[in-house]
Amino acid sequence: MTDAQEIEPVNENEAGEDQPAYNYCALPLAAYACRPDQSRGRLYEEPDSASRTCFQRDRDRIIHASAFRRLKYKTQVFVYHEGDHYRTRLSHTLEVSQIARSIARALMVNEDLAEGVALAHDLGHTPFAHIGEEYLSQCMKQYDGFEHNDQSLRVITKLERKYPGWPGLNLTWEMLEGVVKHNGPVKLKEGQKLPTTLADIQTQTDLRLDTYASIEAQVAAISDDIAYNNHDVEDGLRADMFELKDLEELQLMGPIISHVQKTWPEVSEHYVIQETIREMIGAMVEDVLIETKKRLAEVNPKNVEDVRKADMQIVAFSPDMYTKVEELRAFLHKRMYRHFTVNRIWIKVERIIPDLFNTFMKHYQLLPVHWQQRVEDAGGLIDNIAQARIVCDYIAGMTDRYAIREHEKLFDLYWDLR
Repeated sequence: MTDAQEIEPVNENEAGEDQPAYNYCALPLAAYACRPDQSRGRLYEEPDSASRTCFQRDRDRIIHASAFRRLKYKTQVFVYHEGDHYRTRLSHTLEVSQIARSIARALMVNEDLAEGVALAHDLGHTPFAHIGEEYLSQCMKQYDGFEHNDQSLRVITKLERKYPGWPGLNLTWEMLEGVVKHNGPVKLKEGQKLPTTLADIQTQTDLRLDTYASIEAQVAAISDDIAYNNHDVEDGLRADMFELKDLEELQLMGPIISHVQKTWPEVSEHYVIQETIREMIGAMVEDVLIETKKRLAEVNPKNVEDVRKADMQIVAFSPDMYTKVEELRAFLHKRMYRHFTVNRIWIKVERIIPDLFNTFMKHYQLLPVHWQQRVEDAGGLIDNIAQARIVCDYIAGMTDRYAIREHEKLFDLYWDLR
């Protein structure tokens, strides 16, 4: 298999008179793609849309979710007030979805499903990015733990409250599978339990945790890698955490920077950076398409079940690109994620998250009224684990600025007296 044209399509456009239009996609799909007319359905039955496929409907529900809007003020690397040009969790998510759609179309798989998984994958992130997750995880250690991927599942199945007939967004089985398994099968170490929300959902529907996810979910996962590696480079350069000459030493970026400088010898460094990022994204996407087509030829899946039962992740970087990406990640970890300006935020988050958690656990009446009601309805007054999970939900859903403001209201003695 050498190019996208050699992927055998299944004609999705020949809807007969007895076939509803909402079952079909605008473009033909490969045989191993997820088809909306073959979806395993939803946790709660509901009528189909007259004009949208089930995966389009999923995507739209995610975009209209409250949690999705709050991503605007959640940290990617830099806290929101540090500058208007840095990525937030929302802008990152949109960039992931754009890359996912491009790769999905090139592979002739379902763009709507790939985009939906991309849009939902970070809904469970805490304020203050991975720093916030680490401290919230420490707070929840004795209360069945916290993990942002499981929290994303919790948001879409339980916490969003928009429909009177069910909790969550009632997304399709395929979308839930993609959120849970986009990074591969769920493997537990000896003695380890399933995360809280996933364990509960497994009692409602079997997400087949020991298999790989669909091609579409795998596309979303690698699109996340492509987006954050490239755009963290751009944000790090903007923040003066490193310089372009530092990146020239990297196997992946050195040749690209050199090529851009030779092609555009008279332009400013600003344009060199923009062209470098653009070419690097292109190089990564091209590598993924070549390697994925190679693996498709090896596995030769005839349908989506063959993808799930494969003995490897099909959508992937080539070994050579993977080595280069790992080198870039190590560089960013040292020069950006552990930069002293980021470390200073750690010191503040180390106080903000535990202070909020411990205070709400001790005095749940300090929560907003509707959150107090959730504690009481869940039996939290006699069950610390139930109360802790609700407090965790409240904190995890906060934006950076809301968490800061809540902490100030509770612990600044003069907040209401000025």
